[in-house]
Amino acid sequence: MLNHSNEDSEEDEEEGDGGRAKYVSIVTIFFSGFIPGFLQNLACFRRVAMLNVPSQSFPAASSQQRVAPAGQSGRNKVALKPGHSLMDWIRVAKSGRDLTGLRGRLIDVTEEELQKHNTRHDCWTCIRGMVYNVSPYMDFHPGGEEELMKAAGIDGTDLFDQVHRWVNYESMLKECLVGRMAVKASTALKAKSVIKDTITHLNGQAPPPSPTFMLPPAFLIPPSPSSLQPSAAPPPPQPKDARPRYDWFQTDVTVNIVVFTKRKLPNSGCTIVDLQDGVLRVEVLLGKMSYMLRQRLAQEVDGSVAVHTACAVGKIQVSMRKAAKGKWEELGEPLEFHDSLFRMKDRAIFYRECMLVSKTEVTHDTWVFRLQLPLGTLMHVPVGKHIYLKALIHDSEVVKPYTPVEETLVPATLDSTQGTAATDIFLMIKVYPDGVLTPHLNNLNIGDHLSVSSPDGPFSLRLLREVTHLYLLAAGTGFTPMARVIRLALQDLGSLRKTKLMFFSRQERDILWHSELDGLAAEDERFQVEYILSEPCDGWTGRKGRVEASMLTDFLLRPEGSKVFVCVCGPSAFTELTVGLVRQHCFSEEEIHAFQG
Repeated sequence: MLNHSNEDSEEDEEEGDGGRAKYVSIVTIFFSGFIPGFLQNLACFRRVAMLNVPSQSFPAASSQQRVAPAGQSGRNKVALKPGHSLMDWIRVAKSGRDLTGLRGRLIDVTEEELQKHNTRHDCWTCIRGMVYNVSPYMDFHPGGEEELMKAAGIDGTDLFDQVHRWVNYESMLKECLVGRMAVKASTALKAKSVIKDTITHLNGQAPPPSPTFMLPPAFLIPPSPSSLQPSAAPPPPQPKDARPRYDWFQTDVTVNIVVFTKRKLPNSGCTIVDLQDGVLRVEVLLGKMSYMLRQRLAQEVDGSVAVHTACAVGKIQVSMRKAAKGKWEELGEPLEFHDSLFRMKDRAIFYRECMLVSKTEVTHDTWVFRLQLPLGTLMHVPVGKHIYLKALIHDSEVVKPYTPVEETLVPATLDSTQGTAATDIFLMIKVYPDGVLTPHLNNLNIGDHLSVSSPDGPFSLRLLREVTHLYLLAAGTGFTPMARVIRLALQDLGSLRKTKLMFFSRQERDILWHSELDGLAAEDERFQVEYILSEPCDGWTGRKGRVEASMLTDFLLRPEGSKVFVCVCGPSAFTELTVGLVRQHCFSEEEIHAFQG
């Protein structure tokens, strides 16, 4: 049964961190983002051919990777002119043309100078301190000219992060780089002060913070003269320290790290461990926050690791076997971002190399790729989360998001909240002959490697709390996130009365896991599936057409006393249209979730 109290803890984590932890997190994020980020930005000057390919179904119908509130429109793709595809932009970027207008010079740009370049044919924008002339890219941008012009002449970092934080803009726009923003001296001095105040020690023991460092910003305002007078009023209570901490212990044969998260943990797999070349990286996903440990171990250990989680008390233990018996004098050397707490949206995307171990045909153009995590890595992908695949193609780095499935629709395991296997990831991928990444994937040989990221995405199991009627609307490979949601709903949601899937495809041969879905519907009366074909053959007896309001009238029922929830996934145009139609049937924003591919 789904543990609702655990999921509440996961969803409310950002608020639960309160007080000192909240402000320690803010300062830590600034420290860990400013200096390393500044150094990383310098790498933009290297001429390395890299490129990210936006997914046709990602982001979904909103700039926040969520359904937009009523009355607001999501991010739309526009029809690009002939000769303005992704591959065309690659050719332009490699043509040697002067795309900045500065004849190869890199300059320091003041805020005043940036503001001058705010027109369609002279459009500069700043992303994380680096300034780009995006005028040449206007006609190639899938989101259209209007989206880019929102950031004309200003710092567009926040706007960029809202739509597609995962895109490697440095490689996409490397030939458009004008230079970097001029940093004022006062800003550098403040950064230096922040660095001094955010140092932490081994074993999670931070140095005693100064009184002002522990207080919320309201208490940092300079006092008025009247407030300096003696007063009998007691000082305000110190905020509770809800920041995770860690410690370590050892036996003759093992070394163990224990993370105390200070909150209940979800059952859906929240710990990711990577042990590579003596460097241990532990990431704990805590709802909207991420806690990270990163150390170079003092001595050698075996390649395998084990993780034990006590969800009720919020304790996680990572255990490793020593290569040689004996006592360690220390755990190791803390590395960058060690003992750090980030907001999930601010953390850097981490990749590890996975090996292709099998490829199973699903339809004439869709396969399940089974990827094996490297020795030393343990990673559960929670239900509803996606990962990113990264590959080097024609000297360009290509990245796209995919949502894992299980090896079959309903695996034998009974616990559906645990995420995919800790050592294998299954991805159902449609191969597009004229695509960039999918033909590359299809040509991989068994034993070849591919970069796979840690889980990402806003979906939380708390959204399904006490749901009685679950409605799923999927088009094409937009079915992939639905597959594990179906399994979760039928096996672990005790409140569930009905799960209904409306599956849109072009032809009958395009329906993914057709026989498995039919078999599940025959075995479990709580599950119902209906197929809609846009290009059916003459013998098709089911429904035909594309998604429209009349189709949803009998599908989206709200029985008296029920709690309903709707999931939507497919190409961006399908997702946006379908979400709008669902809203017309009086479903609120809180009752709808749009998945990302």
